[in-house]
Amino acid sequence: SGIGPITLFDATDHPSRIAGEVKNFNPLDYMPAQWKPKRMARHTQLAYAATQMALKHADFNPGLEESATVLPICIGVSTSAMDVLERGFCELQERGPRGVNPGVVRNCQPQAVAHLIAEKLGVETEAATISSACPSGIDAIAAAALQIRSAKADMAIAGGADAHVMPLAMASFASAGLSSLANSDPAHASRPYDSASDSGVISEGAGVIILENLEHAIGRGAETYLEITGYAAQTDHDADDPFAGLAATMRLALANACRDAREIDYICSYGPGHPVLDAGEVKMIRRVFGAAADHVPVSSIKGVTGNPLAAAGPFQLIACALAFKHNVIPPTANHDSPNFDCDLDFVPKKARKARLNCVLINVRGLGGGNSSMVVERVQMI
Repeated sequence: SGIGPITLFDATDHPSRIAGEVKNFNPLDYMPAQWKPKRMARHTQLAYAATQMALKHADFNPGLEESATVLPICIGVSTSAMDVLERGFCELQERGPRGVNPGVVRNCQPQAVAHLIAEKLGVETEAATISSACPSGIDAIAAAALQIRSAKADMAIAGGADAHVMPLAMASFASAGLSSLANSDPAHASRPYDSASDSGVISEGAGVIILENLEHAIGRGAETYLEITGYAAQTDHDADDPFAGLAATMRLALANACRDAREIDYICSYGPGHPVLDAGEVKMIRRVFGAAADHVPVSSIKGVTGNPLAAAGPFQLIACALAFKHNVIPPTANHDSPNFDCDLDFVPKKARKARLNCVLINVRGLGGGNSSMVVERVQMI
């Protein structure tokens, strides 16, 4: 599990003292000291590091790539940089208005992540930021994919990042009942669809992927993992039917991919581990899939990752990429006893061998935003 006691700050007085932290992360492993990374938001540091990893994994050096199109960079973040704002407020309180670091203005912007990546690549780019709560990352990937599908670009960099393991954010999540109080057993605190769950677990992280036109990828000998074939986003609008937006989103994504629910081999669910949110997603899956819901595996990776907010969708997409490659369905960790309202095949605790061809990904956020994406095994041309 990636979940443990909070070490990034003294959480002694906090009701929720556990989180999913990126351990032993040093931004200087990915950027030079003259960039002054300590002044950046932590999620900016993580996103830049993830971008460097993705570029290396894709064997893609933008500076050496000959392309007639601008390189899109689209990053999803759920909020502004709360850690930068916290530091700026402390400086204001301690030193007065003239003592605030001027870098606060630049580094607290949601666009700071995409701008940093674009600035340092040294090529023509189009940098954009999407902020739609937890779906931000998957929405950013969908936006970048549209650029490629519409022939505006051959390749794109996209993903999501968040880092809210800090005093104000963690206190807020706990106050809202969105952070588990199972402090004595962090590794088992995140329990998607389980009757013993009290809430989800907040985590931090960044997930960045390289998107590419298939012909372009084949031409340069790149390894391909999956194809994005469908996507939709919709917000809940009926107070008497909460979560209905998720059902609509799944239907629209399936239609966009020209797929029927019965063709889905696996659902990579949002499943944050909150009893109400988990049950709501299950209800909508049953509404969309009908009798087929009893036969499709559903799992949430948040039992081991926690909920990294805007990075949740990218994490799920990456998990699906590996599922296609290794012919395995990731399990729902810590799923011992199903929540009464959660009665699907959740692939409990142990990965399952399976050849997947078509997968549905769900992501949901505070405020009722929903995004679904259909991804498929690449059919070589």
